Amino acid sequence: MKNALKVLVVALTTLAFSGVSFAQEKKATPATPAAPATEKKSEMKSEKPKTTRITGEVTSVDAKAGTLTVKAKDKETNLTADTKAKGALEKVKVSDMVKVSYTEKDGKMVASSIAKTETKAKTTKPEEKKSDMTEKKTEKK
Repeated sequence: MKNALKVLVVALTTLAFSGVSFAQEKKATPATPAAPATEKKSEMKSEKPKTTRITGEVTSVDAKAGTLTVKAKDKETNLTADTKAKGALEKVKVSDMVKVSYTEKDGKMVASSIAKTETKAKTTKPEEKKSDMTEKKTEKK
């Protein structure tokens, strides 16, 4: 009888542990489909709008409407200024050289920063001064 009792206890213990192992498998199965859904969310977060920079000549400005058109390398780009860049539009005039950082949102180019740059004519003047200085140094010798 003692042997029969031992066999019965061993059998019940075995069944108890096998039931736990089946329960764990069922819990793990629903978690597997949830993983791709979280991956999709992380992909959406990583898809931030790419910031692009353009340098060119201003062909039109409308500070009230917050729009700007820049011509760079025979290509005109129409931009809409965001709230941060609207203040810079008042300082920009047609034919000014500007550097604009923008992103594409809903098919529109939205400028986040607008800054004037020096024109090519202005950059040659400091070079002329440098050449004058070298001539003066040679005269002193």
